Amino acid sequence: MNGYWAIFQMRIKVLFQYRAAAVAAMMAQLFWGILMTMIFRAFFSSTSNPEPITLSQSITFIWLGQALLQLLPWTIDRELEAQIKNGNVVYELVRPLDLYALWFVRSMSLRIIPTLMRCVPIFLVAGLFFDLEPPVSWGAGGIFCLSIICAVFLSSAITTLVLISLFWTLSGEGIQRLLPHLSLFLSGVSLPLPLFPQWMQLFLSIQPFRGIMDIPCRFYTGVIPVAHAWKYIGFQLFWIAILVWFGQFLMKRATHRFVIQGG
Repeated sequence: MNGYWAIFQMRIKVLFQYRAAAVAAMMAQLFWGILMTMIFRAFFSSTSNPEPITLSQSITFIWLGQALLQLLPWTIDRELEAQIKNGNVVYELVRPLDLYALWFVRSMSLRIIPTLMRCVPIFLVAGLFFDLEPPVSWGAGGIFCLSIICAVFLSSAITTLVLISLFWTLSGEGIQRLLPHLSLFLSGVSLPLPLFPQWMQLFLSIQPFRGIMDIPCRFYTGVIPVAHAWKYIGFQLFWIAILVWFGQFLMKRATHRFVIQGG
């Protein structure tokens, strides 16, 4: 465990060096948050039909999505990607550490550190000036924090799974280009999942990406009552267990025999 913690601390120090990039990205996220808020205000003002969530809840969904955007599994560790492509990943097997656990820890740092650098300023600015509401209750706020912790593990499991898939591809560009769009669409960042058509709701309710953003946002806004929290936290834990098991299975298959391209 000390070895994994050391790796995690090292990655924290590396990722915290990109503060200027974090500030630039935060400004872009504030811009998109303001733009999407204006679009949703126009949408709600132009319809008289009842919607699954209110305008204030939709705006809160938008700002939570922008503040926690880096939790989405839409990027992978470029250093590990390079090691897989050039064959240097074989040296990782010499370490007295489980390769899957090592990559999972690195994926966690990739999700956590950029999020921490951006979310606090966005929460403050959006809360003071752009109608981001606080959690509906202290209980909802506590469950929201617990759900975000589960979201970190879920997102890290997906990220690690994508990394492992590169063992069977020459470039991995296809899945990496699809991943951002899938993450934004299926997590509810592009559009809150309750506002999707009714015929899509069954699929959206069972796919794993909703556990990264949609479920925490529903806790925060009170769309999911605190009394039903066990059901949705269980949903997140279920997908974490499935994806971790599948990732470990694929890792064993991938490291059973290496085929390195080039020389």
